Amino acid sequence: MQSRFDIAIVGGGAAGILAAMQCLRQARSPLRIAVFEPAPRLAEGVAYATDRAEHLLNVPTGRMSAFPDRPDDFLDWFAGRPEHADASRQALAHGFAQRRDYGTYLRERLEQARQASMAQLETLPHRITGLQHDGEGWRLEWRDGQAWARRVLLATGNAPRPLPVRGSGALARPRLVDAWDYAGVASIGADAEVCIVGTGLSMADAVLTLAANGHRGRIHVLSRHALLPLAHATTHAVDEDFDAAELHALGTRARLRRLRRQMRDAAARGLPWQAVMERLRPHGQALWRSLPAGEQRRFLRHAARHWDIHRHRIAPAVHAVLQELRDDGRLRVHRARLDMAVAGQRCVQLTAHTRDHRTLVLDVDHVVNATGLEMRVQAMRNPLLEQLLGDGHACPGTHGIGLATDREGRLAGAGGRNRDDLRVIGSLRVGEAWESIAVPELRVQAEAIARDWLGNGSGASQL
Repeated sequence: MQSRFDIAIVGGGAAGILAAMQCLRQARSPLRIAVFEPAPRLAEGVAYATDRAEHLLNVPTGRMSAFPDRPDDFLDWFAGRPEHADASRQALAHGFAQRRDYGTYLRERLEQARQASMAQLETLPHRITGLQHDGEGWRLEWRDGQAWARRVLLATGNAPRPLPVRGSGALARPRLVDAWDYAGVASIGADAEVCIVGTGLSMADAVLTLAANGHRGRIHVLSRHALLPLAHATTHAVDEDFDAAELHALGTRARLRRLRRQMRDAAARGLPWQAVMERLRPHGQALWRSLPAGEQRRFLRHAARHWDIHRHRIAPAVHAVLQELRDDGRLRVHRARLDMAVAGQRCVQLTAHTRDHRTLVLDVDHVVNATGLEMRVQAMRNPLLEQLLGDGHACPGTHGIGLATDREGRLAGAGGRNRDDLRVIGSLRVGEAWESIAVPELRVQAEAIARDWLGNGSGASQL
């Protein structure tokens, strides 16, 4: 017999679980809610699946609550753990928790929401591969079964970007390891020569794991821009003198000039440059939406990487490890475009070209793919997304990144109509919102979707 649900959430990582908790909290009738997630544990996805102590959150503990209306919730949970009994609450709030702790927090809060809710929650270990419109709802399909739901939320999370190099198809584990394969990175021998392709947050994870394991071999990191993540300030500050709204009328280049000037002004007043970015944080989506399409393309081509390292920063302790490794020569940063990988019997030979047309050749034991998440929806190799695109239920988002949605996450089909019963949360909304990956944005999306669907505050019925 086919199971029937009021709400089905496809994906049980952080975004899906934040949405499930909001649906449970806001339910005022005995709804049936399902979360489909094939991974053995909920609330992990890519970010929180690590069990490594060196992997820290990239946002201070005091700003990582799962709930917009309870901003101190994660801090309360974290401070209440026995190992923090003697710690200063202020120090904990400005510190950076281990990512594995955040997954535990989400699972505990999900269970509490389930027990307190009028709704019923089922978690099903299936990977959804098809979604068909069926009467007043949707038929969800997996390898050997199906279910029906009145409304569906896509929370499929982040997709890895394949290694962008000729010859990568001939590489396999253990020679080629994905940075999100935390166990694979940890298994690299201490004397191995390693090249990490990419210089973003995933690179930092991989380097920290190698360092924690006492790595003695050289670590090369390589990317076109060679821009490494920047650190949070050691003290929390917000530049209250900066009116972010004045950026809306400016194009990409003018915005960057204005931000640089504001950072200089902040420094003259004794504030770190990070204080300017903290002032911008609530305005990220509005700033993206206020850019015309041509300026958005300019941003993606010329400014996105610079924005990312200033906006998505790392813990000072993580930055210190990277800097120490660079200073003693164990970590070498190369600004070059990777062109070819050739797997030999004893090593992998990588060939790259620098901006001044020099050829860089590296012979390494392991290659770590840290090129980050794939934003181009048509390159994600996800059967469910391919089917939705092929059937016209979905379209690529602005500039081909993410899926086309409105501001509430309603999916737009080939005919341009936004469907209220098929919504998206998280990274698949990047084309419409740009800032749509971190918990501070996800929790707002989750709360808004549950409120819209369940009618709280609007006078509508509970489905």
